[in-house]
Amino acid sequence: MEEITISKASISDVTTLQVIGKQTFFETFAASNTKEDMEKYLTENFTVEKITKEVNNPGSHFFIAWENAEAIGYLKLNEVNAQTELQDDTSLEIERIYVKSDYHGKKIGQVLYEKALEVARIQKKKSIWLGVWEENPRAIKFYEKNGFVAFDKHIFKMGEDEQTDIMMRKTLQK
Repeated sequence: MEEITISKASISDVTTLQVIGKQTFFETFAASNTKEDMEKYLTENFTVEKITKEVNNPGSHFFIAWENAEAIGYLKLNEVNAQTELQDDTSLEIERIYVKSDYHGKKIGQVLYEKALEVARIQKKKSIWLGVWEENPRAIKFYEKNGFVAFDKHIFKMGEDEQTDIMMRKTLQK
């Protein structure tokens, strides 16, 4: 495996984010959802317009993991009013960490998570939080291993299907 680099995404990366976002979301969840729900979610959530708006939001931050010139994963962080739930100025939300399936088990998710921690510490956040699908044991285990604990649940709309996400939080040391 070549050296992995992480770069902050800008407006020029919208197409890359769209492609990697669709691919990794599909790889992660297609087998557990109907074709119709998957198509609806991908069509609504990975448009160039929607991603452009997210990238332009000053409260959202995207980072792309690269192996040479290939995007292999990405991270989306939200602060304050860009957060999907808490909108807490003392915390940072990890909205997405996704890695191409060919790179699972190669610590790319860990590298992206460590970037999230770095951002949270630079911003002097007290905690970092996220929502993870209750039927994604691999991700739950990953976050538990990194010190996250469940604190609530919320509904995530996947197409027409309402799914339960476990909300998890990690308190950061001063």
